[in-house]
This record gives sequence, structure tokens and C-alpha cells, in this order.
Amino acid sequence: MALITLSADVQPHQAGQRLDQTLAELFPDYSRSRLKTWIESELVKVNGQIQSIPRSKIYGNESIEINVDIEDETRFQPENLPLNIVYEDEHILVINKPKDFVVHPGAGNGSGTLLNALLFHYQTIAEVPRAGIVHRLDKDTTGLMVVAKTIPAQTKLVRDLQKRKITREYEAVAYGIMTQGGTVDEPMSRHPTKRTHMAVHPLGKPAVTHYRIMERFRNYTRLRLRLETGRTHQIRVHMAHIAHPLLGDQTYGGRPRPPKNASEQFLTALNQFKRQALHAVMLRLHHPITGELMEWYAPLPEDFVNLINALKEDYNLHKSELDY
Repeated sequence: MALITLSADVQPHQAGQRLDQTLAELFPDYSRSRLKTWIESELVKVNGQIQSIPRSKIYGNESIEINVDIEDETRFQPENLPLNIVYEDEHILVINKPKDFVVHPGAGNGSGTLLNALLFHYQTIAEVPRAGIVHRLDKDTTGLMVVAKTIPAQTKLVRDLQKRKITREYEAVAYGIMTQGGTVDEPMSRHPTKRTHMAVHPLGKPAVTHYRIMERFRNYTRLRLRLETGRTHQIRVHMAHIAHPLLGDQTYGGRPRPPKNASEQFLTALNQFKRQALHAVMLRLHHPITGELMEWYAPLPEDFVNLINALKEDYNLHKSELDY
């Protein structure tokens, strides 16, 4: 457990505010939702008296004291797993995640995850909730992720994600021949019957995905996509919703659909690509502490490059037969 002790005096201009609003101003390193939880858990004292109602009125000049034990992530085992580090400083870490690498322990994946690796390589990151993980990539999605090494960095990154200030772009290969780019603006929620799946649902949370065409092949289209929101499986669900599921996505895409007269070599290449064709290629954000605008790129991994080459070879072999 990590003991945190905070204290401050309410300023006169804060008179009349709610307690949770005042704490958010006095302690900006911590999210408002976390501060609200501390209030409700009776961990906040105002003039020496416990306050448990976030909407309690503040009159000005009160003394605030917070004493809280934050459960660290030592319930998970540190593991010496390799990390492909793209950038690192004392506040953040940017990694290029490989395929077949789960981000956070869960059912059936209690070890061998990114979180286990972070706990091994950065001992103090155990004091940061979720070991600093502020967004995730699916197990078989490759590419860039940012991790916070401190609580202030994590709080700011989470806020920037919520305010859509962090730009994340992906490359993907989708089934079907797409003629133009566009935007999918469809709310998403947990699938009503398949609890490990997500789905477009009118009562779900807002979800927006922008996409543009990079290349077209026979029965496939290479895309560049930009997330405006970050729902679980968002790109995969949105592309399936517009009838262009990602190549290799067994969860949302159904069976492979090779084009007519495909060579055995091409069919073998398709069968050897055993994941969804999705790679987080670009990450842009303002540094959570310095405010500096930073940007990183991750080249396509080898299996993705081999897939693109196979698609190009198939296209060139049959382009005289195409009418688009």
C-alpha cells in the first residue's frame, strides 16, 4: 500500500463551491472521480471533521486533510518480459506492443502481460493505479501505447483522453473494396448476449472513428484510421458495422473471403495471418507534465508487411481482370 497525505486551505474565492469541486482545484494531480471516491469513503476531513458527501458546501478558509492508502499493483507478479521502448522519461513511457501480448491481467491471462512486465522494469510504478496503463490495445493489435510512470502524469493523460486531446492513428486491412473514406459515428456498448464482445447500440457511449483509403486490392482495402474516442474494440466493431470487417478478425469478421482464382501462395499467406489486421501506427499528445507536443510512429510489423506484399502480388497478378 502507498500512503498519500494531502493538506491545503480552502481559498476565499472558493466559498459556495461543492466539496468535490474544491478538492479538484486544490489537488489537480488527482482525478475528480478519484477524489469523489475518497470523500465517499470518509477519507477527507474538513476542519478536522470527516465529510462523506461530495456535494457538501464549502464556505471558505477551511482546512482540508486527506489520508489515503492506495492499493498498489503488487497483487500481480512482476515478470522479466521484454519491452520495445520507443520513448521514455521520468514521467511517461511509450512502447511498441507486439502481437499476442495482453495488456492487463484478466480471466485466463493472469501472467505474461504488459502490466507484469511494467512491474518488473519499474518498481515504483506499482504505486500508480493499473501500473500506469491509461489505454489499451487488444491482445493481437500491435503498435504504440503510452504508459504513465507517476500519478500526476496518469491523471493528466486520462483527462486528455477524455477530452479527445490525444491523437491515435492506425493502419488496417478491411474486407471489401471501399470507394471512399468517411466517418463512423455510432455509439457502442457491451454486446447484449455475448459478454466478451462489443456492439453498436443506440444507448451506448459515443464512439467516433475516421478512416481514409490508402490502397485497394482485390476484395480488400488498406485503411488509415483515426480514433476520436477509445471504446473497447472500437475500430473492429465500427468497420464490421459498415460491412467491412478487418481481415483476420474472427470475432467480428466471420470466415476469410479470398477473391476468385487466388493462387495457393496467396491463400497460404492469408491463412498464416492469424490476427486482426490492425496496427497503432501513430501517437500524438502533449506531454502531461511539460506540455510539449510529442509524436511517435511505429513501422508495420513483419507479419503485416508480408500480408500487404501478398495482397499487392495478388492484385498485380489479376489487375487486368478488374473493372475499377
